[in-house]
Amino acid sequence: MNPFEIVRFALRGLLANKMRSALTMLGILIGVSAVIMLVAVGEGASRSIQQNIQRLGANTLTVSPSFAGGGGGGARGGGDAGPRTQARRLTLDDARALTDRTLAPSVKSVSPVVTAPSATAAYGAASHAIAQFVGTYPSYFEAVNKPVDQGTYFFNDDVQAARKVVVIGRTVAEALFGSADPVGERISVSGVPFTVVGVLKETGSTGTQDADDVAIAPLPAVQQSLSGFGPLNQIVVQATGADTTTAAQAEVTAVLDQRHGVTGGAADYRILNQATLQETVSQATGTFTVLLAAVAAISLLVGGIGITNIMLVTVTERTREIGIRKAIGASRGAILGQFLLEATLLSLAGGVAGVLLAFAGTRFSVAGIQPVLVPSSVVLALGVSVGIGLFFGSYPADRAAKLRPIQALRHE
Repeated sequence: MNPFEIVRFALRGLLANKMRSALTMLGILIGVSAVIMLVAVGEGASRSIQQNIQRLGANTLTVSPSFAGGGGGGARGGGDAGPRTQARRLTLDDARALTDRTLAPSVKSVSPVVTAPSATAAYGAASHAIAQFVGTYPSYFEAVNKPVDQGTYFFNDDVQAARKVVVIGRTVAEALFGSADPVGERISVSGVPFTVVGVLKETGSTGTQDADDVAIAPLPAVQQSLSGFGPLNQIVVQATGADTTTAAQAEVTAVLDQRHGVTGGAADYRILNQATLQETVSQATGTFTVLLAAVAAISLLVGGIGITNIMLVTVTERTREIGIRKAIGASRGAILGQFLLEATLLSLAGGVAGVLLAFAGTRFSVAGIQPVLVPSSVVLALGVSVGIGLFFGSYPADRAAKLRPIQALRHE
């Protein structure tokens, strides 16, 4: 019996029970599509998180107060060893100290940041509660990668003169002005007039937080009118380059340790290194994606068991057919090849259908995440589906091939 005849007999056997074959393929289809989709969702989540981190710049350090006594991220990750220091808040003098090129040669810019506790903007009959109203320096725009789309940002002269000018995000602009140009218009922020000088380029939302629902104004203007002259909420430090971020972090740590009297104990501040955070997140999301794929692979195993079950039933039902074919000269290899091919075709067809279903599924967002199809997962899923057909179909095929003609012919 030539290979063409083996294929013909295998296809005829599958088509003889269309419903049974379709239900068997369904198990493989669900398994393959689940693996590909979950890997795609994991990859999409990973890229989304990395893009959000990259928006802040790979060479950016964020210094914020920490009063829990547990140290901070990055260089402050040494734990709670040593005596607990008296907590000191971040001040403008701390930010000025970090600009000393002698003490911190790897630091490019320093941007002190205060955030107004609540800010409601109004223009005419429209009003909008701004999620984040920031007071800072012009260097902040470059450090956190917030380019201006319309108008311009404010300058150092505006900071020194405490001018009440503001750059708003796209969400704020649309809420107050609709499709009109807001540049040059005056808005009221909690009763204080601010002139809009620019609109930030749209960046989109990060999970549940709208990154475009923001307004940025000169630090003294915000302190005078909204936040008061208290401590800083953050200090954003930009290193001279991505390769000097670690050195900049060490320099910032040394300066702040000296100013805050930290002598080996837990610091009252923490430093967030964007590059380190991105690497950590990449590792975590990679592990999460592998876990999702492993869970989905269980359904492939279940589908393989289903193939074994159906093929055993098929061999039992067609025992007499096997005996007749052996009696007229069919070899053991031909019988083995036929039933093994039937199992493989079932698995392969289910795998291809699963790939098509997964491809269609990646066109839609899942929980706000746009899945990203990973080609290697498609190849792996298809390869595994074929392997499942060969592995789980081998026992029923071998059982059929071992039947003795006389016993098969006697079977009712």
